[in-house]
Amino acid sequence: MWVAHQLVLSRRNDGAQANGGTRARWLGCPSTGYHPSVTHDTEDTDDTLTRRPAGVDDDTIEAVGQLSEALEFVERARGDLYSFHQLIGHADQILGEACDKLRAAGHGATADRLETELVGRNVLHGRWTFQVVEEFDDGYWSEFREHERRVRDELQRGERHVFEATMKEERRTHGRIGHEARPGGN
Repeated sequence: MWVAHQLVLSRRNDGAQANGGTRARWLGCPSTGYHPSVTHDTEDTDDTLTRRPAGVDDDTIEAVGQLSEALEFVERARGDLYSFHQLIGHADQILGEACDKLRAAGHGATADRLETELVGRNVLHGRWTFQVVEEFDDGYWSEFREHERRVRDELQRGERHVFEATMKEERRTHGRIGHEARPGGN
């Protein structure tokens, strides 16, 4: 069971819910005045949040959502890899400047050693960071993205973020400011 701010995300498999999906149920929140027995404006809906293709069950939505979440972590790792690439490149530039300053300060042998052994050195065998990034992009990252897209196409008719859209529609307080279905909407 997942609980946050007195919210319980529960699974309804008994057919009681029209979309048969995961359902968010508030236990009541005194600070907002929301209580499950209070009726909310049912016209505050948005078709863009109704992304679940007909006939797709909860387990499939959850599994595809988890696959997409895994891809999001790979995307974050890719960003960190690009940061690594830029940081190492910047460090190599600073190292070169430090060598120039060491030489100007009369430490030519030290500067020569650093330039020979470290400036422009591969970070991995045979590779600078741009080559690591390119290999990652062309291999693992591209393959992961393609598989995630293919699974969404096969199981959710290509729809993205179905799990999150379902959760948003069920968790937000309809008709309440700050809980709109979409920008500019109710």
